[in-house]
Amino acid sequence: MTATATSTEAGTTTAPVLEVSGLGVRFATEAGTVCAVDGVDLTLAQGEIVGIVGESGCGKSVTAMSLAGLLPRSATIDGSVRLLGRELVGARPAVLRAARGRDIAYIFQEPMSSLNPVLTVGRQITEVLQVHEKLSRTDALERAVELLGVVGIPSARERVKQYPHQLSGGMRQRVMIAMAVACQPKVLVADEPTTALDVTVQAGILDVLRGLRDRFGTSILVITHDLGVIADVADRVVVMYAGRVVERAGVDELFARPQHHYTSGLLSASPTPGRHAGTHRLQEIPGLVPVLSEQPDACTFADRCPAATDRCRASAPPLEPAGATAGADRHEHVVACWHPRGDAPRPSTEDPR
Repeated sequence: MTATATSTEAGTTTAPVLEVSGLGVRFATEAGTVCAVDGVDLTLAQGEIVGIVGESGCGKSVTAMSLAGLLPRSATIDGSVRLLGRELVGARPAVLRAARGRDIAYIFQEPMSSLNPVLTVGRQITEVLQVHEKLSRTDALERAVELLGVVGIPSARERVKQYPHQLSGGMRQRVMIAMAVACQPKVLVADEPTTALDVTVQAGILDVLRGLRDRFGTSILVITHDLGVIADVADRVVVMYAGRVVERAGVDELFARPQHHYTSGLLSASPTPGRHAGTHRLQEIPGLVPVLSEQPDACTFADRCPAATDRCRASAPPLEPAGATAGADRHEHVVACWHPRGDAPRPSTEDPR
């Protein structure tokens, strides 16, 4: 179930900036059709940060790439993606090109492979501004210097003359962010924005994302496997498993009272700062992720779940309000589980912030 409006503090309602309903993505392969994303619903309000979390292969990055039609031709996309009220699924290529950069932009996890190694970072930022904003080369360069300052790069006027290999990993990621927000898009998709960065650099990147939200009202979708990133920056969390949304809630509610047994397993498997060495053992989730080409019409987590019953293996549970926890948070808490955890606390009393 997807909300059609988002409540504001003033008590009025506004349409979501991004509304995804029944999103499905299938890939044709030699081994058959792979259902990478199955019936995903989510919304993103103005100025909101929503995190999508799950193991590698759960469909979170495919979901993100499908929003602006960035998947290969072998992909079949159905359902609905409405950006600023405009439908993007099935839209003409010209419509998608116009939306990319101006209305929705991406930060990718590998800046070294995403940036052009033979162009200065200034040239790469000015290209975006000249194409979408129709700025002159001189004005675009001045704007590029300003953007590098916004994302926290010192000596920006000198940095615009440098090539990607002359910058550190953290600096390159900040350049990617500057390029993404050059046209002040309404939606920013950050796909694993802190991967391979050390802890202090990660914190700086997350500060930049929060600053963009506060300064420009940007809506941000953060794709990550790191629950610490989610706890630090997100307002709401969408948990995915095997291509499906299994739980959705406000961040505080989810960390305090996870309802799906997969979410609980993720939290148990996450290292928590402050634990004494040797006194806490991380818990693993037994079993393997199911093969996406062989998904049954049942709960895809059933074979790994400690609470699974015959009902779980016979039919797939829908997303429904999470029982006693519904209304405990200002965000709706829904879970796809026949036997949710109820009011049981999360496995650890600490959270990974």
